[in-house]
Amino acid sequence: METQILQIDEQHINAEWIRQAGEIIKAGGLVAFPTETVYGLGGDALNPASAKKIYAAKGRPSDNPLIVHIYRIEDLHLLVKEIPEAARKLAAVFWPGPLTMIFEKSEAVPYETTGGLNTVAVRMPSNPVAAAFIREAGGYVAAPSANRSGRPSPTAAGYVAEDMRGRIEMILDGGDVEIGLESTIVDMTGEEPTILRPGSVTKEMLKDVLQSVSEDETMMSCSDGQAPKAPGMKYRHYAPKGDLTIVDGAERRVVDYINEQALRLREEGGKVGIIGTNATIADYRGDSCKSVGDRADEAAIARTLYRILREFDDEDVTVIFSESFTAAGLGQAIMNRLLKAAGHKVVHV
Repeated sequence: METQILQIDEQHINAEWIRQAGEIIKAGGLVAFPTETVYGLGGDALNPASAKKIYAAKGRPSDNPLIVHIYRIEDLHLLVKEIPEAARKLAAVFWPGPLTMIFEKSEAVPYETTGGLNTVAVRMPSNPVAAAFIREAGGYVAAPSANRSGRPSPTAAGYVAEDMRGRIEMILDGGDVEIGLESTIVDMTGEEPTILRPGSVTKEMLKDVLQSVSEDETMMSCSDGQAPKAPGMKYRHYAPKGDLTIVDGAERRVVDYINEQALRLREEGGKVGIIGTNATIADYRGDSCKSVGDRADEAAIARTLYRILREFDDEDVTVIFSESFTAAGLGQAIMNRLLKAAGHKVVHV
C-alpha cells in the first residue's frame, strides 16, 4: 500500500485534501491526522472492520479500547446511553480539548471499537485540522495514537510515517503538535468521576469544575493482568527500543548514579542515552544526553519527552536513564508516561 502524505496548514486548511481524507474513512480505510495532543490513527468508529484495521496497522491487542473522536457535542448522543450531569459540566469547560470521557455505550458503537467493553471513550479535539477531518469523515472517527503499539506516541508526522508508511492510506501532516501527551481520560460511569489516565487537564482543573474527582489506583502503578478500562492502562506503552530506567532522588545523587552506570555500560559495549534538565545536562557522561528543558516548565517537558525517546531510537541507543519528575499537576502525566515507558523500573538513590 502506498501512503500519501499531505502537508496541511491549520490556518489555511485545504478543503479538497480534507474531503479526500474523509472519503478514505467512509470507504473503510485509515488516515493519520494531527490533534492538539498527539497524532491519531483514524478509522470509522461505527464500522467494525475499520477498528480491526486499526488494530492490525498498530499491532495493537484487540482488547485495548479505541477513543471515538467527534467534532460537535450533539454527536455524543448517538454514542452513549446517557450523559451524566457531571459530564455536561466537564464538556462545557474542556471540550473541545484534551479530555476524554468514558460513558456506557449505545448500540450504535460496535464492540470492536470498544475492545469488547460496554463503555465507550469519547473526545472532541480542538485542533482545527482534526475537527475538519472528523466532519468530512462522517462525524465519528475512532483513533488511538498513530504509532506501532508500545512505541512512543508521534508528535510529528515524520514519526507517523516511520511507523505507518505502507500500512495506511494517508497521513495529514499538520506539523508539530501543541501538547505532546495523550488526553486525560475520566470514567463517568461510576458513582464518582475517576481519572484513568492523567493528561494536561489535571486533577486540580477537574476538581475546580466538579469538586469531587477520584483517581484509579493503578494509574501510577503496574496494572498488568487487569482488563484495561481505557487506552494505555494494561500494556507497556510509550516505550523506546532502549531499556529505560527512571532514577529518583536528590539531584547530585541522581547525576552521580547515572554517570556510574553509564560508564560501566559503555565499557561493556552499550550505547547510553540520558534524559536530564537544563540544570543538570552538562554534568552527564552518556553517549547521547538530552535535556527536556527547565524542570519548572512542565508544558515544555510534555512537548519534548516523546521526541527525545524517538531520537534515542534513531540513534540506536540501547540503554536509557531518565531523571524523575514531580508527580503533581501536569508532572503526574509526565511521570505516568515515563513509568509506562520504563515498565515501572525505578531506582531510588
